[in-house]
Amino acid sequence: MDITKKQYDKMVKKASPPSKVIRDVIFAFLIGGAICTVGQIVNMCYGFYIQNQDDVSALTSMTMIFLGALLTGLNVYDDIAKYGGAGTLVPITGFANSIVSPAMEFRTEGYVLGVGANMFKIAGPVLVFGISTSVIYGVIYFFMR
Repeated sequence: MDITKKQYDKMVKKASPPSKVIRDVIFAFLIGGAICTVGQIVNMCYGFYIQNQDDVSALTSMTMIFLGALLTGLNVYDDIAKYGGAGTLVPITGFANSIVSPAMEFRTEGYVLGVGANMFKIAGPVLVFGISTSVIYGVIYFFMR
């Protein structure tokens, strides 16, 4: 049975559920905003007790990474991501989730070959690209200055 591309596209449109773009964008905005609001509250709480803003920022980042990893380990972050979509990827908690998820998936294979080898499966390329780009930018900046 040969079908044309036009017929195939028509079959795919008929079989695919309608996209809920507006709803998805609103949920991503609200959930991503809620995560960032929690981060701001944590930042303000640390600010009451610590005067050095660099220390407050570092502690806030560490706390949010810990919360993202903890919620991923408890299988809560995935439930939040079902509704929040890209809103859960943007904050630093999404980066923690991208490291912890593969590690949890392969933990049955052992700590070295399972967790260690697969921990950076998703985040690894992002780290390599980010670090490489920053080095190249730094070298160009050094010589342009």
